[in-house]
Amino acid sequence: MIHPLTYIHPDAKIGPNVKIDPFTTVHKNVEIGEGTWIGSNVTIMEGARIGKNCRIFPSTVISGIPQDLKFKGEDTLTIIGDNCTIRECVTINRGTSDRNHTKIGNNCLIMAYCHIAHDCEIGDYCIFSNNTTLAGHIQVGDHVVLAGLTAVQQFVRIGSHAFVTGGSLVRKDVPPYVKAAREPLSYVGVNSVGLKRRGFNLDQINHILDIYRILYVRGYNVSKALSIIEAEVPVSDERDEIVTFIRETGRGIMRGYTRRHNEDIS
Repeated sequence: MIHPLTYIHPDAKIGPNVKIDPFTTVHKNVEIGEGTWIGSNVTIMEGARIGKNCRIFPSTVISGIPQDLKFKGEDTLTIIGDNCTIRECVTINRGTSDRNHTKIGNNCLIMAYCHIAHDCEIGDYCIFSNNTTLAGHIQVGDHVVLAGLTAVQQFVRIGSHAFVTGGSLVRKDVPPYVKAAREPLSYVGVNSVGLKRRGFNLDQINHILDIYRILYVRGYNVSKALSIIEAEVPVSDERDEIVTFIRETGRGIMRGYTRRHNEDIS
């Protein structure tokens, strides 16, 4: 299962039924879980922890040192969960002393040429389309979809079940359950299609819509909108998740969409 033209450091821990194709290099202090396949010309550097049944395609580099001038060689990790697919030429850097790891959850699909920088934390069932780029210290919830050529600024948070359209520049936090588009990035609705696919019923989706109408459509500032949501919207897990996310924002949340005067309204 291990091609003779592959180099594996003697200290690396390789699980059962792992298949590694030729010209791949596995450095020391690496652990690879059962049933994972690693294609040719992959480089897996120190600190990588790769789960079970992953598929890692050619020319990927996992756990390279951070592209951060503050990094002083500290021992940190790159943690990748089970059942992840990482396509060609993806680069994932390990953490710094800030969080000590970069982490990707289970069942994620990271498409070709994506970059995930140091200290990012990615949830489960996320999909990052081609050429998506995450700077350092970014937090992404579960079931997030980032379409192609999305670029996310450092320290940004993206809530669970959010969808960000292709070519977006993400400079502010993106709350849970929303669709984000336009430039500058703006709220354009609730990710109802994604929510239906994941088992949310119509009442739950309408409940989320009611929250975001108060936040983005009625013209309140954020603090006023939150007070109204807490006073008038029935308690639910979704409501509490949204309110908590917004109250904990460090960069502020993305804006609501305002139609430009010169835009075609047909």
